[in-house]
Amino acid sequence: MSRITRHLFVCRNERPVEGRPSCSARGSAEIFAALQKAIGGRQELWGQVAVTPCGCLGPCFDGPMLVIYPEGIWYRAVRPEDAAEIVESHLLGGRPVERLRHDTPDQDED
Repeated sequence: MSRITRHLFVCRNERPVEGRPSCSARGSAEIFAALQKAIGGRQELWGQVAVTPCGCLGPCFDGPMLVIYPEGIWYRAVRPEDAAEIVESHLLGGRPVERLRHDTPDQDED
């Protein structure tokens, strides 16, 4: 029996083009798909890691954003090509990807 031990939330918030930036406009759908593919390619993670699209996480100007629980590690400016490194380093190796870390998200931006 498998048990979810980590949960990744990927911001998929959309806003009008002329408004504030949004993670969706910056490619969060592609990031979501890349994370699913990278996790799907590692059988040892099946049933242990969930990837869920979500609404606004707050730091809109730093997106695309994602957060990994239970650690509460936030990542900013994530690109699809970062997915494999996040899976290998963070999910499998237990080492957050420091170059992508966002330590103090401003939750009042929404």
